[in-house]
Amino acid sequence: MSVTAGTQGRGARGGRRRVGQGFALGTALALIAFVPPAAASTEVTAPAAGTYSWTTRDVAPGVQVRTGVLDDPRAAGVWTVTVQAPAVNRLTGAATWAPLGDRDWADATAERLRAAGFAPRLEEVMWDRYADTPHGTMGWQVRVGRYATQAEAGTLNSAVSAAGFRTAVEWSGYDGRQSADAERVHVAVVDPARPAGTVEVSDGGDAADREKTSTVAARLGSLVGVNGGFFITSDADGVQGTSAGLSVVHGELRSMAAGSRAALILEDGGRRVRVADLSSTVTVRSGAAVHAVEGINRVPGKVRNCGRPGAVPTALPRQDVTCTLADDLVRFTDAFGAPLPTGAGVQVVLDGHGVVVSLGDRGGSVPAGGSVLQGTGAAAAWLTEHAEPGHRLTVREVVRDSSGRQVRLGPDDSVVSAAPTLVEDGRVHIDAATEGTLDPLDLSFGFAWSNVRQPRTLAGVDRRGRLLLVTVDGRQPGVSEGFTLAEAAAFMRSLGAVQALNLDGGGSTAMAVHGTLVNTTSDATGERAVGDTVQVLPDVRKD
Repeated sequence: MSVTAGTQGRGARGGRRRVGQGFALGTALALIAFVPPAAASTEVTAPAAGTYSWTTRDVAPGVQVRTGVLDDPRAAGVWTVTVQAPAVNRLTGAATWAPLGDRDWADATAERLRAAGFAPRLEEVMWDRYADTPHGTMGWQVRVGRYATQAEAGTLNSAVSAAGFRTAVEWSGYDGRQSADAERVHVAVVDPARPAGTVEVSDGGDAADREKTSTVAARLGSLVGVNGGFFITSDADGVQGTSAGLSVVHGELRSMAAGSRAALILEDGGRRVRVADLSSTVTVRSGAAVHAVEGINRVPGKVRNCGRPGAVPTALPRQDVTCTLADDLVRFTDAFGAPLPTGAGVQVVLDGHGVVVSLGDRGGSVPAGGSVLQGTGAAAAWLTEHAEPGHRLTVREVVRDSSGRQVRLGPDDSVVSAAPTLVEDGRVHIDAATEGTLDPLDLSFGFAWSNVRQPRTLAGVDRRGRLLLVTVDGRQPGVSEGFTLAEAAAFMRSLGAVQALNLDGGGSTAMAVHGTLVNTTSDATGERAVGDTVQVLPDVRKD
């Protein structure tokens, strides 16, 4: 994001000084040179943002991985204390806190801090380059202190907190107010015109488990693998490992969309790649009676990331929020390897031809080759009335892009979805509000997710139809800070992407080459087990 730094009082507005402008132009220019094949090692100078040192590795015909390392001591960040602003969750009405507030709150807070003996500073935060949010000032942050170590800032934080302020210790290098002092980036380019093999989404063969990206890559003999889409990480939100968005593996719909959100479509084993906003509808028919299915392979009543009709508190996509559905119908495929959810409602077991085998209580497991329907509320009543043993039920699944065109899925097609779109038609186009990663009317939601530098996994396609898979490490001061969404979009465009999206990131961000992890993940426990991955597999055809 871009910001303006000012003094504590309103009278300083006319003298404000612009200290940052999103993704550094010099960095973007340096990266444009990546697209053509490069020598084994090269160094590129980025005048506005230090020096990226690049090394290139030819993994296989048509598959190349380049690693970029940026070190810019001129842009060293500091540890600081940020005062939180009182806020109200727009959807629930609950009291909460935001990392920034309006100018009146900032001025009043600064006065209180000075009265308590502290020396605050105000920082005006500007809206990033989003396609669906306001422009200009987003809000103001109130900060105290600049320290070289987190421990020093922690001491000040204790004092500020004891004075009655809600606070957080933060690394200023994460917030985009200056060029990053350090970045570690991996870029894989896969050319479908060359005989590298195939690209597919893999959930490890079980839609309801978690596995490390490098473990899946090693087992499959993958050339390159990266983590995929959003998934359930807590039992409170569903079954861990299940997708929290649209997922297609080998042509089979493994999870439904959370509204209309960005997706990476890998057709014909990745020989045709595109990015589009996708939605999904599923119905079950019994004779003339039809009922909507609102989920696949998830716990009835719980909708992670929301985005389903009738969901509470919102039917729109909402990142990392679990909505509820009172009347819910969920389909389980035989890729669901966990025990089936139990609870109120009914369950219908179907054989491989869709014939009802049994109707009863929820629980047990999905039979091999068969499927299960679970209903709660009105959906349970519909199943009880229409799912007679020996009677056939017909399930219809439709995936469409934002133009309304149906995406027809074959056995060699895969889809992984996340959010938001970053590049569209060769231009930066970040629809963060529409895809639910931030809320212009609620600054307590999504600011850190969207506007703060984080580890990111990105995917896109360039004008030659080549797949771009990118990871940037983050949350590591002095090692790698990560990207904001705006920086991620600018980065992908600088690589020549004409379409790009943000995949799951944070502690999930991982890239494996020949089954070995090549990036430094951000979780203290090491590489995170994830729900699904994108794998570039070698050509196994025999001569």
